[in-house]
Amino acid sequence: MRETLVLNASFEPLSTVSLRRAVVLIMQDKAVVEHAHTGLRVRAESVDLPVPQVIRLCRYVRVPFRPRAPWSRRGVLVRDRHRCAYCGRRASTVDHLVPRSQGGADSWLNTVAACATDNHRKADRTPTQAGMRLLARPFEPTPGDALLLALGLGESTALPEWLRVPGAAPAA
Repeated sequence: MRETLVLNASFEPLSTVSLRRAVVLIMQDKAVVEHAHTGLRVRAESVDLPVPQVIRLCRYVRVPFRPRAPWSRRGVLVRDRHRCAYCGRRASTVDHLVPRSQGGADSWLNTVAACATDNHRKADRTPTQAGMRLLARPFEPTPGDALLLALGLGESTALPEWLRVPGAAPAA
């Protein structure tokens, strides 16, 4: 099922919702479509609208300040675009740079996506001890960037400039 990014009335990213929920918000005039999938439409007897990729709420919603994106295994895989930090192949596991047995934490800066082969080869050692080199350094995404990356919106050249993740390379 498609996910839709929800922006506050001030254009700050809030969350993602299902396509069904996005359509309901639009039909109730609680949101407007800011960006739609090209060529895809939602059609019913009395409805014909583009499939929303990004919607914006019509009224401002006050949300508590969240200075950091919560860490998760899924978040690490999405941040690293499911690419192994050691060889660049498809990653399916998360590797701790400083292993948990040596006091390493579950944090954005201590974890990277890794393929099962490299994760097993590194085992319970640091990359230096295992003689392995990282292709890219881990970073901590902002909450807004984490939402955009989770939707795959950070690399799309079809998006307006205001929605692009800073520093993300445009897709070729």
